[in-house]
Amino acid sequence: METRLLREEEITLLLQEVYDTYGYDFSNYARASLKRRITRLMVLDRFPSFAELLYKIKSDADYMKRFVEEITVNVTEMFRDPEVYKTLRQEILPLLATYPLIRIWHAGCATGEEVYSMAIVLKELNLLHKSLLYATDINPDVLEKAKRGIFPLNQMKQYTENYIQSGGKEAFSNYYAANYEYAKFDVSLTSRMIFATHNLVSDKSFNEFQLILCRNVLIYFDKDLQENVFQLFDNSLEGLGFVVLGAKETLRFSSIIKGYKQWNKEKIWRKIS
Repeated sequence: METRLLREEEITLLLQEVYDTYGYDFSNYARASLKRRITRLMVLDRFPSFAELLYKIKSDADYMKRFVEEITVNVTEMFRDPEVYKTLRQEILPLLATYPLIRIWHAGCATGEEVYSMAIVLKELNLLHKSLLYATDINPDVLEKAKRGIFPLNQMKQYTENYIQSGGKEAFSNYYAANYEYAKFDVSLTSRMIFATHNLVSDKSFNEFQLILCRNVLIYFDKDLQENVFQLFDNSLEGLGFVVLGAKETLRFSSIIKGYKQWNKEKIWRKIS
């Protein structure tokens, strides 16, 4: 079995086949990270050679789903970076409360933990009933998991700590029912969520929002693709709306930065023009 990192020309050939056969364009994903993930997939699934992997992807649409799941990043958690959620709770969402309908887009939501976090905050601010949370991802399988609202019970201790640090005042366990090894979150939280596949690489703007969250997704894109996504967000955001990025991401070097102002020290920017 090959355990070497794939060569650059092999990665290029594979990505071209994926695009030609299925329409997924990973060509502007950060190449080093992509190479590690594909190599890891080859080891996990015991492909004896790159040629075997290439053939499997070309000939097996079901396996392509696994490829997408492994190549895209689905690591997330509830109330990740609690200070960000504290700022959303105490400063950003009260400003948006003046809108008759609050439209929020979680771009690249993975399995949806941050979408449920937002729904909990909105519910506690009595804003959930007049909010719509659009949760999108390139991967339909992770969206199905997000829709179910079922997460491992052993993660609730960490999520509870995050929730408290973010300013949550309720008993976090009020929001879910424990059943064996899983926690099923209250259906009232999902009542205002809309789940849909959306490819940040190729799909266009589909609505206007007052708040867009895309956290720890752009770090896996190269600079050109990041710029395209920032343009997409700019086209999708209403005036005076907000963009929230991950801890290692920034609008600072993008072409749209002149129209935005950073909100305090968090990775939150407000559209000012």
